Amino acid sequence: MSPEGLDEREFELINIVGGDLAANQRDLSRRMNLSLGLTNMLLRRLVTKGYIRISQLNRKKVLYILTTKGFTEKIQKSIKYTLKTINSIGLIKNHLGQILTRFADKDYSRFYILGESDLAGLVEQVLEDTIKHKHEIIHLKSLNKPPVDGVVLVCKEGIDVRQSNPRIVNLIEELARLHAEAGLINEA
Repeated sequence: MSPEGLDEREFELINIVGGDLAANQRDLSRRMNLSLGLTNMLLRRLVTKGYIRISQLNRKKVLYILTTKGFTEKIQKSIKYTLKTINSIGLIKNHLGQILTRFADKDYSRFYILGESDLAGLVEQVLEDTIKHKHEIIHLKSLNKPPVDGVVLVCKEGIDVRQSNPRIVNLIEELARLHAEAGLINEA
């Protein structure tokens, strides 16, 4: 990080100050789960760097205001984060496509999705884009009685599918495996 750049805490503080003009140091410290002294130090550093301006309202009350530089930094970091997230979603969609193609090649026509997460919605979208033959998507609430006439795609954490049934796929574990193979994550 350059001397002018922001670390994570400073950026978090800029986001809070930019969204809540009425916050005082005690509120900021509570919201960031930091000591009052550390919050004070971060605020002073941001003032020195030119990201925040302090306006004295009265003897005991001050107002923290984002400067143009602070607002610009907030927007730039937000855009970078958004682009990185979009890129990650594209990568996940590609990996899901690789996983689901294995079943499309075997002419499965029923796909059971277990879970109601964002991943489940993404899986449904990738299924529609990937599987060209007639198919059916069914949402399951539980895996008490696994269906025998299709593929179960688990999109929910905490489900143990280490059974020897190749038609039950924990997509969270499969995606993690593919990401690790591609060198995108570090395995602990």
